[in-house]
Amino acid sequence: MNPVISNTVARIGGFRPPTRTAKTVAPTPGPLDYLSASRLNCWQQCRLKFWFRYVQRIESKPSPALLVGQAVHRVLQAWNQARWQGETPTAESLRDPFTTGWSILNEEYAIPWKTMDEEDEFRDQAWSLFETYLAATPIPNDEKPEGVEVSVECEFDGLPPLLGVIDLVRAGGRIVDFKTSARTPSERQAVHQHETQLACYAVLYREATGTSEAALELHHLVKLKTPKIVVTVLDPMTESQEARLRQLMDRCVQGVLAGDFVPSPGGVPPFFEPPLMRVWVVIGFGCPSERRP
Repeated sequence: MNPVISNTVARIGGFRPPTRTAKTVAPTPGPLDYLSASRLNCWQQCRLKFWFRYVQRIESKPSPALLVGQAVHRVLQAWNQARWQGETPTAESLRDPFTTGWSILNEEYAIPWKTMDEEDEFRDQAWSLFETYLAATPIPNDEKPEGVEVSVECEFDGLPPLLGVIDLVRAGGRIVDFKTSARTPSERQAVHQHETQLACYAVLYREATGTSEAALELHHLVKLKTPKIVVTVLDPMTESQEARLRQLMDRCVQGVLAGDFVPSPGGVPPFFEPPLMRVWVVIGFGCPSERRP
């Protein structure tokens, strides 16, 4: 398999086209233009939350935690791309790209910082996480990745295409997903919380390459006073996990088409509370037909 770097959703060089073919599907509204791990996870958490986010397109408010996560993700991408190009990057060599990336994200998110010191505190936290990762990572600096930020899609009969962006494909077909977390995850918690996402990546990888992944890895960068790294290594996706994913995809599509947006207690985050209260009086436990996708 050839190394690839892609920032577009496409069938890309080094990854063969998917073997499955899709049947002709009638045009669908935005929520069913495609499926992804984030959309499926949202459907599992709360169907009303899915309705707010993907039907009504109510965006969550950017937060300092989101900015930290995105900044860390970008500098990790730069580190992996440099290694893919045969370089041996150090933390110091990536300090300027990190600072530039932070400034761009900070301007984009327009977070109302209380003070300049508050922004500096979160920026330093993001950089400290990255430095800690480079010091503790299980990935050798001279290991050349097979893929960085790989955007892949595959098609299933009668379903929207499944899209995903894989953070990193290590040598030998080891799929890596980077996470920032405020708490130290247990292995059981990590597996349970991210099973859908990892199954999506495994399906996409297999469809694109024609081979099975060697392993699935979650690399958590934990935002403690003294940052630490937690790496969870999982076996390749099993047949039962793939079957659960396909069942979830089917149920998500059927539910959206039926307008089944019954809420789950605790599933709607605080930034959805005001619209939730206003809509609740009008629509009760469902969505009126004229507001269905």
